[in-house]
Amino acid sequence: MLLTVFALSAQQSYWTSYSFIVEPENEDTVVKLIDDYFKEHKIDGVSVSLYANHFYDDDNTTTHMVVFSGSLDAVGAMYAADNGDAWALLGARLDHFIKDSSGARMGTTKIAYGDTDGTYPIQQYYILDVEDAKTMQEELTKFNNKYKPEGRVVMMGNFTSGISPEGENHWVIAGYKDMKSALGGNSVGLSDKEKAARDADWKTFQDNNGGVKMIRSGLRIRVGQW
Repeated sequence: MLLTVFALSAQQSYWTSYSFIVEPENEDTVVKLIDDYFKEHKIDGVSVSLYANHFYDDDNTTTHMVVFSGSLDAVGAMYAADNGDAWALLGARLDHFIKDSSGARMGTTKIAYGDTDGTYPIQQYYILDVEDAKTMQEELTKFNNKYKPEGRVVMMGNFTSGISPEGENHWVIAGYKDMKSALGGNSVGLSDKEKAARDADWKTFQDNNGGVKMIRSGLRIRVGQW
């Protein structure tokens, strides 16, 4: 059960994702096949990203996911188009090296905080069941406006299809430039006093976020983007 795509934009965008399982000995081949195809076949107005699932719990069996994101018109046009023989050939080749599929989803990216123009290939993801989406977004915005993400980006959105029986309906991603930054998290460089103030405000968010239940979390690494 994996979260998916995202163009780094403060405006709402739309995404679809396809998750699958690849054995370690086939990973390089799968990445090369996907890279070769999308280098030659750009999709107008759509960002294509390939992620490897790096840190995850035992029940999260996905190893990789391909994510398509863009405006409603651009993603809609992608699905309306006839992608021809090259697309069919890519699928046939990948079938030999992908052990199994592990889900497909779609949704939106609602809002982003921080440096939305930066490149952040290391991404911690949080899959959530949110009771009151409006309140959650308002409180998350309040917190991130006070503690503006520096050298990273925080994104939030929802799932509109492909939801599991666990009832997840929203996601949050924290993007970092490298693994060191991800390991350090959002408190690097803060004094003890600043950390205490931030922790207190985060506790306030947790107490007033409209009801948020954690379904799953993990870390993924972007291995390609076109």
